[in-house]
Amino acid sequence: MIGRGGAGRPKPNREIDLYSTPDGARAVGNPVRRLILAALREREHTFDEIVVLAGRAKSTVSVHLRDLAAAGVIGSRADPEDTRRKIFFLTGDLVGSVSTEDRIADALTAYAGAYRAGSSDPFAFYKLTFRTIRVSLMQEGILLDPLLTRAGERIGEELHPAVADRETGAFCANIARFWEDHRLGRVEVAGTEPLALLVYDCFECEDLPVTGRPACAFDSGILRALFSRHYGRPTAALETRCYSMGFDHCRFEVVPEDGGEEVGETTAAGGWP
Repeated sequence: MIGRGGAGRPKPNREIDLYSTPDGARAVGNPVRRLILAALREREHTFDEIVVLAGRAKSTVSVHLRDLAAAGVIGSRADPEDTRRKIFFLTGDLVGSVSTEDRIADALTAYAGAYRAGSSDPFAFYKLTFRTIRVSLMQEGILLDPLLTRAGERIGEELHPAVADRETGAFCANIARFWEDHRLGRVEVAGTEPLALLVYDCFECEDLPVTGRPACAFDSGILRALFSRHYGRPTAALETRCYSMGFDHCRFEVVPEDGGEEVGETTAAGGWP
C-alpha cells in the first residue's frame, strides 16, 4: 500500500511537520518521529524495518511508535505472513510544515500596491488575495504544499469531464484553453517524451518571491489528477522550473508514478465517464 502524503526524507533542520488526524492537526517536531513518518509516507513498514530506518534502539523506536499511535497519526495491523509482527501505516495526512530556516523576507506592501483601487476586474483582487496569503505564510516559514496539492487534485477530478479527450494533443489543447479562459496562465506543450508543459503568466506563482524551489503545488495537483484520469493510471506532474526558481515560466513533466513506460503523445487508456 502506498503511503499518504508526499514522499521524501525530512530536512535536517528545526522544521515541524503538521499532520491531520480525525481529532485535529498534530505537530511533529522530533527528528526521529519525522523520519519515521517520512518513511511511512512512502509505504507501510514493519517494526524491524522502522528500527533500521530510524537507526535507534528497538525500545526507543517502540516508544516513538506508541506515542505517534496515541496521537492518531499512525496505526498498525498484524502481518498476515507472521501475526507476531506488526505493520505500521499512516492514518493522517501531511498538511504542511513550519520552519524557522525557510522564512522569507518580502514586503507585502509591494503586493498590495500592484492592485489598482477601484478596478472592476474581480480577478485582480482574487489574485492579490491568493498571493498575499501565500507570502504571509512563507514569511512565517509555513509551507502548505501537501495540502495545496490535494486541493488541486480535487479540483482536477471535477475539471476532467470538461476538458477530456481521448487524444492527448486535443486534451492538452483543452487544458490550455481552460487555463487561458480562466486567466490561470498560458499553457504550451514543450515536448512529448516525456510530455512537458510550459505555463507562462502563472496565476499561482508569477508574483511570488524567488526562493529557489518550485511553488506550484496547487497546479501540480490539478495536472496530476487530470493526467491520471486521462492515462488511466497514477501520473505525476513534476515541476522542474518555476517563477519562484528565477525562470520566466513554469515547466511540468508528466510522468507515470508507477515507474512504467513514459507517457506522451498517445491515445488515452480506458473509457470515459
